[in-house]
Amino acid sequence: MNQEISGAIKKRLEIANHIVIASHVRPDGDAIGSLLGLGLALKDAGKQVQMTLVDGVSSSFKYLEGSELIVKEPQGEYDTFITVDCADFKRVGKAFENFGAPDINIDHHKTNEKFGKLNLIEEDEVATAAILTNYLPEWGYKITKPIATALLTGIVTDTLGFRTPNTNPSAMRLCATLMETGADMSDLYMRSLVHKTFPAARYWGAGLSALEQKQGIVWATLTVEDRKRAGYGGNDDADLINIISAITGNGNKVGMIFVEQNDNHVKISWRALDPTVDVSKVAKHFNGGGHAAAAGADIPGALSEVQPVVLKSTREILDLD
Repeated sequence: MNQEISGAIKKRLEIANHIVIASHVRPDGDAIGSLLGLGLALKDAGKQVQMTLVDGVSSSFKYLEGSELIVKEPQGEYDTFITVDCADFKRVGKAFENFGAPDINIDHHKTNEKFGKLNLIEEDEVATAAILTNYLPEWGYKITKPIATALLTGIVTDTLGFRTPNTNPSAMRLCATLMETGADMSDLYMRSLVHKTFPAARYWGAGLSALEQKQGIVWATLTVEDRKRAGYGGNDDADLINIISAITGNGNKVGMIFVEQNDNHVKISWRALDPTVDVSKVAKHFNGGGHAAAAGADIPGALSEVQPVVLKSTREILDLD
């Protein structure tokens, strides 16, 4: 534990009264779980808290208690601004363009730019939710069942159900501690990782039907039109990248997905299929970020223009055959 930073954050939270907490665009389970875990703990302590996600909460995580309190943009005055699970400030979205540097920045991404006034960055942790599980009690906040469920969701989803290479005994012990509060592991595992809607399954079909592989990369492409045909309401990949990351063999070392966005840019996710590959290097090249095993970026431009450039750069930067 980083005792100096932890102590400074504890003191900052003690004097905070009106708090805004934000996480990244197209939020995943760790973003939502960390936001709720910290936000609910502060609310239980009597603080006024606005939990914000510019893209809102996807349907697969609306079962989490407190998710109905999350808003898309902050309103009114605040005295403390916190970001969780954000590698760089741009990732919190346009609603925060005029905000200054966050008072507190809590994250586990290797590529975090330390843009906060107080930065608690622990890249060896499996999830930002794991960091909060460790520190909330030290800061004087009780982890109740709803908070534990949110934090456990963050850990389970960011480890892909304990399948990522950084899953370790410490992470499993944290999960056991959270389960002891009454958090239902099997239920949240099924809800967040296994269950899919019919439109999401149709959307997967569009991506898998056009799956490609060449020179060490296997990749799928999802267009705006694919989403419309499938009736899928999100602007993400519906976790199809987790299927692509399971496609091994044939010399493939990297899995990728390209998701066309409405506003003329492309969201890209990389997954290392080979443990010796660090995909955060190529994500960083495109002003993105993440981990050695999993990273992402948003790149301006048309899909037809962006895709060949990114594939070429990925092979060059990672020295793929």
